Amino acid sequence: MIRLSKYLLPYRWPIVFSLVFVFLESLANLFLPTIMADIVDTGIVNRDLAYIWKMGILMLFVTLLSGAFTLTANYLASKAATGFGRDVRNQLFTHVETFSLQAFEQVGTASLITRTTNDISQIEQVYMMILKMIAMAPLMCIGGMIMAVYKDVRLSLVLVVTLPLILISIIILGKKALPLFKQIQVKTDRLNLILREILTGIRVIRSFNQTRRELGRFDRANRD
Repeated sequence: MIRLSKYLLPYRWPIVFSLVFVFLESLANLFLPTIMADIVDTGIVNRDLAYIWKMGILMLFVTLLSGAFTLTANYLASKAATGFGRDVRNQLFTHVETFSLQAFEQVGTASLITRTTNDISQIEQVYMMILKMIAMAPLMCIGGMIMAVYKDVRLSLVLVVTLPLILISIIILGKKALPLFKQIQVKTDRLNLILREILTGIRVIRSFNQTRRELGRFDRANRD
């Protein structure tokens, strides 16, 4: 992932502006509960209908603004990630063309197809997640803690207990998920190999009436 990040350099400006809009979206989302609290504490408690209307309109405006920030951030993140995917695929395909026949046999055609399509798409999706969601998480976390302390210092102590538990859970899940992800990659290679063999030899399979057998072989690999 880190070594491939150099292919994001041509898209540095969309990335920068995407992070700016993610930051603005986070601020808008953090501001909404404050407006809601003011509506309840001031408007509803004092039965001030004019104040409720005024703050309600402000809340609607902030919500629409947050939606606009979200759409813009998503568009820019998608633009950068898909451009990255295109460039890496081109580089990988150019590199594969330089392979010797022995290297082709060693790596395997199915594996090369998986690397060129599925693997790069996976990395592309990860970069999109980093730009859209993972970048927002620290902002929401820090902003949320500031707002919690501002509203009620004693109540914000709940975060002291919950945050370590969340971090521990993430670490445990990450350690469990990584080996499974590697297994999926191997099994996807196997599935692509079987699919390629079936599609390439479809005439022979039909001639010898082996369609049901090949369907069973594909189904087992697919279920696996």
